[in-house]
Amino acid sequence: MSLSEHFSEDLHPIDIVETLAEHHDWDFDRVGDDQIAMAVEGQWRTYSITLAWSPQDETLRLICTFEMDPPKARRPELYETLNAANDLCWAGAFAYWQEQKLMVWRYGLVLAGGQYAAPEQIDTMIRAAVLSAERFYPAFQLVVWGDEDPANAMKIAIGETYGRA
Repeated sequence: MSLSEHFSEDLHPIDIVETLAEHHDWDFDRVGDDQIAMAVEGQWRTYSITLAWSPQDETLRLICTFEMDPPKARRPELYETLNAANDLCWAGAFAYWQEQKLMVWRYGLVLAGGQYAAPEQIDTMIRAAVLSAERFYPAFQLVVWGDEDPANAMKIAIGETYGRA
């Protein structure tokens, strides 16, 4: 049975997110009628994920963040790495919010014209955010703290692994 079969089409997108968070046993806080914040555990770290519904532009916005405070001298290399990572992301994009010291992955699902978000879509949005953060986290760390060249760090981060340890 698909996730959609448990929901009606007129359900608020944040209600669907809340149900998914409960289903996955993620810590969450319903910030308001149109916003929810969650903590989702990844391999590298726990990611803070916020989803907000904007009725004005009919968009469900997802923001996935993790803390990062790179030395000022390494920020140009970090931005170069962000650009390289964004070239490989078809849905969503990374940004660095310097003032908050946060690495951010953002995505917006436009639901114009009375469309509704299916639970599978929202679940995929959340998983894509975590998978993208997990995929590129090593490259960001190597560039910022390992003094690695962005191109080499990206090769390491996106390299395929074979065999078993």
